[in-house]
Amino acid sequence: QVQLVESGGGLVQPGGSLRLSCAASGSIPSTNTMGWYRQAPGKQREFVAAITSGGSTNYADSVKGRFTISRDNAKNTSYLQMNSLKSEDTAVYYCNQWRIDWGPYWGQGTQVTVSS
Repeated sequence: QVQLVESGGGLVQPGGSLRLSCAASGSIPSTNTMGWYRQAPGKQREFVAAITSGGSTNYADSVKGRFTISRDNAKNTSYLQMNSLKSEDTAVYYCNQWRIDWGPYWGQGTQVTVSS
């Protein structure tokens, strides 16, 4: 059984930073893609960032230059470093892991609130 657990969310002022983590446990393939999504109140879940096992990254236009995704393959963990946070970044952030023949598996979500 695969489980993903996010951590690192919280309340931060505009312009501040947070670092989210997503730790996976269970039977994890050596190659997969790790991603982050978010869902604001009243909106659909949207893509934020993803990183392949080879280290290639992709970002939503709204977070380019402010967010950085990274991974630690030995720990089956992904990270989302969020800088210059804005009020519109407020959402529940979800991580996932997948590859074409496995998953996707999702975490339970962590709340990020950007407010003064």
